[in-house]
Amino acid sequence: MKKYTLGLLLIGSITSIQLFAQDANLIINKAETERIEKFLSSDELEGRRTYSKGIDKAADFIANEFKQTGLATLNNSGTYLQKFSRLNAKFVSVKGFFDEVPLEAKDIIVVTTQTNVSISETSGYEAVKISKEDNLIQAARKYMTANKNYIILVDESFAAMFPRLMQIKGGITAQQKTVVFILNNKTPTKFTIEAEHKIEEQFLSNVMAVIPGKSLPNEYVIFSGHYDHLGINSAKAIGTDSIFNGANDDAAGTTAMIMLSKYFKKLNNNERTLIFVAFTAEEMGGFGAQYFSKQFDPISVKAMFNLEMIGTESKWGRNSAYITGYEKSSMGEILQKNLASSTFKFYPDPYTDQNLFYRSDNATLARLGVPAHTISTSKMDSEPNYHKASDEFATLDMDNMTEIIKAIALSSKTIVSGKDTPTRVDTSKLR
Repeated sequence: MKKYTLGLLLIGSITSIQLFAQDANLIINKAETERIEKFLSSDELEGRRTYSKGIDKAADFIANEFKQTGLATLNNSGTYLQKFSRLNAKFVSVKGFFDEVPLEAKDIIVVTTQTNVSISETSGYEAVKISKEDNLIQAARKYMTANKNYIILVDESFAAMFPRLMQIKGGITAQQKTVVFILNNKTPTKFTIEAEHKIEEQFLSNVMAVIPGKSLPNEYVIFSGHYDHLGINSAKAIGTDSIFNGANDDAAGTTAMIMLSKYFKKLNNNERTLIFVAFTAEEMGGFGAQYFSKQFDPISVKAMFNLEMIGTESKWGRNSAYITGYEKSSMGEILQKNLASSTFKFYPDPYTDQNLFYRSDNATLARLGVPAHTISTSKMDSEPNYHKASDEFATLDMDNMTEIIKAIALSSKTIVSGKDTPTRVDTSKLR
C-alpha cells in the first residue's frame, strides 16, 4: 500500500510538472512576445527617456496590456500608474575655495533642494571622504540617503567617473539634505562653497498591476523590469540613427514581465499575491524602484524577480541565464530545483567585478533583506549594443528569449504557490 501510494504521488507530481510546462508553452508564445517587444523598442517611443512623451506612450501601452489581461490595480486604486514626483536641481553657478585657493567648478557637485547654498567650515556640515578603495556610486548613494548635510571629499582617482554624480541631481525629494561632493584629496582648514540652482518638480510613473493571492494575500512576489531607456542622442548616433531604442535594455525585461503577468493570470492559482511592475528612471539612478520599495513592508516581500536584458544569449549559450547575488539567498537553488526536468540552467553571476547585484532595480529591496535578484543573459564584458543606438529589435534572439520567459515561469512556481520561501539576504554583508 505504501509503495502504491508513493507511486501515485510521484505520478501526480510528474503530471503537475508536465501540465505546468504545457501551460507555459501555450500562454508564453513567440508571436505575443514579439508583438510587445517590437512596440516597446520601436522608434515611435523615441528611446523611452524619462520625462519624455515616448516614455508616457510606453506607460500607456503597458497599462493597457494589464487592463486587457484583467489584472487588478494595487489597493483597488483604479489606476495602473504609480505616480510620484522628484525635484530636479538645475545647475546655474558654483564656486568654492579651499584655504583661499579656488576650486574648479567641474570638481564641485552640489545636491540640494535650495536655490542658493552658501556653506563654510562653520556651517555644521559633516565632513567625510570617499577613498580610492570605495565604490564611488554606492558610497555616494549611502550619503545621499543618510538624512544629513555632508561635505564629501572624493579621491582624485575618480576624476573620470566624477561627472556621473551629476545624475543624482536629476531626481531628489523635498526632504533631501544638502550634500556637496568635491573632487580633491586635500583636507582644508577653511573652505567656502557657494552655489545657485533652479529647482523644478518633475513627475514620473511606475506601471504596476496585481493578482491577489488566494491563501497568502499578504505575502508578495514581485516580477519587474524597467521600461525607461536613454532616449535620443545625436552626438552618439550611428550614421543617421540617433534613437537609443533599448530593445534589450530593458524592453526585453519589461516584455518578459508582461508575458509573465498573462501567464499567471491565465493559471489563476497563485497562493501569494503577485505584483507586476515596470519601473521608471532606472537609468537615472533607480528612482522608480526606490519609490516603489517604500510602499511595502520588506518582510512581506518573499521574493523579487527583476528581469534585465534577457534578449541575447548568455556566455553559456541558449537555454541559460545568470542570477545576480546568487549566493546571497537560496532563491537560485529553488529556481534550479524547479527546472530539474528541464534543459534550462541558471548560473551565478559571472561578472561580480561589475557589482551588478547593486546596479539594477532589485538593489533597493535587497538592501532591506528581501531575496531580490536580477535575472539576465547580457554578456557585460562584451555586449556590443549595450547603451548604443544599435540596441534594436533585430539584434535579439526571440526564440531564446521566449524560452527564458518560460523558464522563469516554471522555476518560480513553488515560490508563487507558497511552498518555498527563499532565505533572506544578510544585510550585514551588503555594501
